Amino acid sequence: MVFIVLLLFVPVSLALAYGFHAAPLWIFVTAIIAIVPLAEWIRRATDQLAHVAGSAIGGLLNVTFGNVAEFVLALFVLRLGQAEVVKAQITGSIIGNSLLGLGLAIVVGTWGRDPQKFRRDRAGLLSSLLVLSLIALLVPALFDYAERGIYATPNFARLDERLSLTVSVVLILVYAANIFYTLVTRRDVFASSAEEEAEDKGMAKSWPIWRSIAVLGVATAATAWEAELVSGALDATARSIGLSTFFLGIIVLAVVGNAAEYISAVYFARQDRMGLVMTITVGSSIQVALFTAPVLVLVSYAMGHPMNLVFGNPLELVAIAAAAFTVTAVTRDGETTWFEGVLLLAVYAVLGIAFYFVTP
Repeated sequence: MVFIVLLLFVPVSLALAYGFHAAPLWIFVTAIIAIVPLAEWIRRATDQLAHVAGSAIGGLLNVTFGNVAEFVLALFVLRLGQAEVVKAQITGSIIGNSLLGLGLAIVVGTWGRDPQKFRRDRAGLLSSLLVLSLIALLVPALFDYAERGIYATPNFARLDERLSLTVSVVLILVYAANIFYTLVTRRDVFASSAEEEAEDKGMAKSWPIWRSIAVLGVATAATAWEAELVSGALDATARSIGLSTFFLGIIVLAVVGNAAEYISAVYFARQDRMGLVMTITVGSSIQVALFTAPVLVLVSYAMGHPMNLVFGNPLELVAIAAAAFTVTAVTRDGETTWFEGVLLLAVYAVLGIAFYFVTP
């Protein structure tokens, strides 16, 4: 019901932009809110298609469309040549899902209850992939620092591009291997999550294929339209409220692009299904790092606005490392308590405050 009400912001944002020519701030706010329900409808349509297609193709669909709203939003920001804002959005998505989304779910799910349990082997794989994500983003930054500062290589920018393109291909291959591993090789280990998802889909009446495709197409097109409004109003909004585009990218755009996943995580946590919550939150962070970010790098060259994987602000790398290590520490025992959720939220709050005070 909430998502249906929020859909009203789609025509409101379009009217403000094209009918009333309102201030960029109002266009930005209404378009940002409109993206939240659109992301949820994309998720629902993808789940319905995955249910019909089967686990193997369904997994591929979830990889492809799991972060469509965020990906489209990043594309429009990238089209304006604001690669640093896109990188900030990538960082914000990784730490937002792992710290904010998981933290909220744990607090809501365990408040007034016994600790919730989940499979340690699944959590261990997710933690390992998070560490891999950290290494993959840390190496290009250290390489750039060495070539630019230590060796003073004259063509360091070209080397950064080559390294980023190569690493992007490796990350996409690793993510493809992860999908094959979870759906085929070790399907018995991860059967519980698949059964939970199947149970949810069985409880709700399946959509016809034509309806799923139609909803997916319309929601994606509408998201692209709203993303264009957001990207166009980004600079003016940042100036009007006294915030940097970096902060808007790493906090606002990242949270909005993943808001539907946060709500789903909280819902399943309240149903005592923490294994599925881990898949939604930490799994989404991994998808951003190992799939969405590399694809954005490859697409950026086709768009004529090349983006590398060199995160120039060391605080971004510190934030990703903090997310990886905190999630690993919290989940290594196979159970969660509300206080552990508070710890995750506290780490996110500290990082958010730091990002707020970062010099543009």
